[in-house]
Amino acid sequence: MAKKSTIYLTKEGYEKFKKELEELKQKLMYEISERIKEARELGDLAENTEYDEVKNEQGRIGSRIVELEQILNNAEIIEGTDSNVVSVGSWVLIRNLNTGEERSIRIVTPQEADIFSDKVSTDSPVGRLLVGRKAGDVVRLKTPAGLVRYEVVGIKAE
Repeated sequence: MAKKSTIYLTKEGYEKFKKELEELKQKLMYEISERIKEARELGDLAENTEYDEVKNEQGRIGSRIVELEQILNNAEIIEGTDSNVVSVGSWVLIRNLNTGEERSIRIVTPQEADIFSDKVSTDSPVGRLLVGRKAGDVVRLKTPAGLVRYEVVGIKAE
């Protein structure tokens, strides 16, 4: 029997994946099956590009459903993170000491990472540097533009 690989998620991330799974299952069951039916009616399947496209989309959706089910089945929701130390689920206010710019980011697992929503993965260079740090700590990140120093200004638990 394979060992269960725990995937840590925030409650928000768990709910987001659960909703996506439900939507994809509905889409796969109804919309895609209808589109396949319509494409079949267009004639010879060997030369039917519309049919091929729908079948490919069905495969992509099916793969994503399997991936989401695996994530949710192995998920453990992170609760009550320590507000003194940066950990998964923490909101961290950091200050770029080179520019003075401040930014609030949330440390999440790779499955939840979304830079456009300020969710930074623990596997990213910034995430790896921040996990385990406390307010007042300074970290250094080597970037293509040179060395950037960040100060952990504050930590807010989930």
